[in-house]
Amino acid sequence: MRRLVVIDAPSNLGLRPPAEGTVPGCYKLAGALREQGLLRRLGADEGGVVVPPRYDRGGWRKGDGVFNAAALAAYTRRLADRVERHVRAGDFPVVLGGDCSIQLGASLALRRIGRYGLAVIDGSADFRHPGNSAYVGAAGGEELALGTGRGQADLTDLEGLRPYLRDEDVRVMGIRDYDEQRAELTGLKIMNATVGEIREQGPASLGAEVAASLETPELDGFWVHLDADVLDPTVMPAVDSPDPGGLLPDELAPLLRALLRSDACVGFNLTIYDPDLDPEATGASLLADLVESALTGA
Repeated sequence: MRRLVVIDAPSNLGLRPPAEGTVPGCYKLAGALREQGLLRRLGADEGGVVVPPRYDRGGWRKGDGVFNAAALAAYTRRLADRVERHVRAGDFPVVLGGDCSIQLGASLALRRIGRYGLAVIDGSADFRHPGNSAYVGAAGGEELALGTGRGQADLTDLEGLRPYLRDEDVRVMGIRDYDEQRAELTGLKIMNATVGEIREQGPASLGAEVAASLETPELDGFWVHLDADVLDPTVMPAVDSPDPGGLLPDELAPLLRALLRSDACVGFNLTIYDPDLDPEATGASLLADLVESALTGA
């Protein structure tokens, strides 16, 4: 049985401030999930905390590129060091974010080791880049584009390893049926499935199909990225950009389980849940239940 190791990656460097003079509260995600007893419930080992740099956008303005870029690059390398060590040891890292930009750390780590795929479960594709947008800025909405080599070199070409992910090795699930980036993904042959398509095929069936497509000799394995905003805001409003038409927990659970139970899956991260927006911790409880169920069958 693989050893689960929980690593905290409490970075909010990739999100815009929710209000002037404040910082995004998703850096508290890991603490909120730990408060739910997640380590004990998973029977996981302690992987420690990768402490992020200070959140400071300075005098950033539209057109300046990705904000916090230098801090993001430094953090990506440090998180990659931690993830790489555990993957090479045969452990299964469970990385608690943080915003979606932490995925760059996992992608860089796996690129150092070999060729890996990525299964994304997210309410949006996070594929904004200079080729499809007038400007970029928040890496938390751009990490898939950055990971596939689209964007500024100080984030896309760390250690000369651009791209960290090949387009054909990426699967995107849970985007809203009206997602504007979907046409581009399809044109690039990046597999994608909307909420409606997941429901039509069945979450467990789609999850098994995606896992099988990543269990190939060309790949050394795959990683799973879960953004809490894939859930409908009726059950998960505590995210930075709640959009209607998301998955419900009993739809997400079998999809996530099918992916994480694959022998080819080497790790997992969870992002975007903001405890500041959830004073009763109902979202933390829900996410802990989903992760526990997916990883242990409880």
